[in-house]
Amino acid sequence: MRFLVKVCMPVEKFNAAVLDGTANQKLKTALEAMKPEAAYFYEEHGQRTGLIVVDFDKASQIPAIAEPWFLSFDAAVHIRPCMTPDDLAAGGLDQIGKMYR
Repeated sequence: MRFLVKVCMPVEKFNAAVLDGTANQKLKTALEAMKPEAAYFYEEHGQRTGLIVVDFDKASQIPAIAEPWFLSFDAAVHIRPCMTPDDLAAGGLDQIGKMYR
């Protein structure tokens, strides 16, 4: 199942990693563990933020996805299921619509 993971990293903790030279390695390690389909980084509410698309099969995989961000950056991590257009089309919207006419 595909998930959208949003990580919001507090400025102070991330700045400390930048200044001590560990930010890039910590980001690389976290991303390698996730094996993302896509990852984008931007600013949101004054914090460095990432939107990362991952695909995993079991809820038991969530700690491996979230913990590197918690431990490395004190990040807030939000995990939401998401769909591709094909997933949405396979969801049976037409049949559901007929049930609620």
